Amino acid sequence: MDEQGTEWLVFTVHRLVSWGASAAMIFGGIVPYIPQYRDIRRTQNADGFSVYVCLMLLVANILRILFWFGRHFESPLLWQSIIMIVTMLLMLKLCTEVRVANDLSTKRRLFTASDSKDEELKTHPKRCFLDFDLNFFWHWSRFMDYVQCVLAFTAVTGYITYLSLDSVLYVEALGFLAVFTEAMLGVPQLYRNHQNNSTEGMR
Repeated sequence: MDEQGTEWLVFTVHRLVSWGASAAMIFGGIVPYIPQYRDIRRTQNADGFSVYVCLMLLVANILRILFWFGRHFESPLLWQSIIMIVTMLLMLKLCTEVRVANDLSTKRRLFTASDSKDEELKTHPKRCFLDFDLNFFWHWSRFMDYVQCVLAFTAVTGYITYLSLDSVLYVEALGFLAVFTEAMLGVPQLYRNHQNNSTEGMR
């Protein structure tokens, strides 16, 4: 093989390795949530998964994207944040659907077991983001409420970032908050396991 052919081969291998590393960086973060998603979908039970994990990852990755506007970093990391946001929204959608379906199933069982058709069943009122009730924050009845919250958070932090892009201190604080929030990711799941006294349903 001549020198030109060797250089072309080395360049091609280097490019393939680079693409592979970028793909692993972009999609590697969501891999642990694939079996979790499939398990929740199969069992129709999301009790073992804390939706606050989704909250923390959404906040961390939104802040990381905003940090990118103040200080550019590698594109694969930016795409990783975008993919993670989409993944967490899908997880929230599934968990919300499962929880609502389970509540409806419970109500039907109670109605069937009731001796009197006139007996009113106690049902949990629907909780919405626009209720602004902190007691039920991130425990809403519709997936759209989570989307509204994420959009509101993005709009507010995005506007503040737009006004403060010239501040090095603000940009660095934004990056720190993104990393710190992601570093605390295990806390809500640990608390959920402590409440349940079990790790059942967690992947």
